[in-house]
Amino acid sequence: MLSFTSAQWSAWLAAFIFPLARILAAVASTPILGNKEVPLQVRIGLSVLLTVLVAPTLQMPSDIDPASLQGLLILLEQILAGVVMGFAMRIIFAAAEMAGEVAGLQMGLGFASFYDPQNASFQPILAQFLGVIVSLAFLAMDGHLMVLAAISDSFQSFPVSAVMPSALGLHTLVSWAGSIFADALQISLPLLAALMMTNLALGILTRSAPQLNLFAVGFPITLGMGFLVLALSMPYFRPLIEHFSHAGLTAMQRVVQQLAR
Repeated sequence: MLSFTSAQWSAWLAAFIFPLARILAAVASTPILGNKEVPLQVRIGLSVLLTVLVAPTLQMPSDIDPASLQGLLILLEQILAGVVMGFAMRIIFAAAEMAGEVAGLQMGLGFASFYDPQNASFQPILAQFLGVIVSLAFLAMDGHLMVLAAISDSFQSFPVSAVMPSALGLHTLVSWAGSIFADALQISLPLLAALMMTNLALGILTRSAPQLNLFAVGFPITLGMGFLVLALSMPYFRPLIEHFSHAGLTAMQRVVQQLAR
């Protein structure tokens, strides 16, 4: 008859619970996989499946009881590591949505907003459009699979242990989050430049012909110029999105590595 001690049960439970906490937090906070359109059962099932595949390859400390205070602290560390990785990747999508919001405001579409089920809020139509484009390009380049691979590799750079995470990783994450403004500006810069020249031309035209109704003429011209430049810029979005996606994956790995220092 087989018999197991309480220490063995604790070791087996720790070998499953701690990796599951990090993977579940990362899957819930990453883009695409963590969207609210993805059913909760799918996200939990994917996390459990990835944990079953990854857990046997990990070197887990055998003297940690998951029900102890030390086990609770380690559990919180794993949740923090997973949320940090997901947030580092989600910045790319936030940058694209911010670029669409800024460009839409210049085009006169600031009030044209639709309900975004991903964020459970109202988003400007151009921001939602660029968010969909980035999501499709991310899926086309197998970005979701690379994110899962990065989550699996994170246990090598930041293993499950009782060592407290370093604040250097959080500092790197904050610095990476600050680049969202530069990324959004790079995405929307062609559209902003074209709209600025259009507004300057309309201003000169209105100055030379004061009887011209600027609101009746300027809005269709600005809107049409914005859509024209957006259509001409679409072929150049893919390499830019690919560069940002690889930068996000690199930031995920760098942040996790610096958490272990």
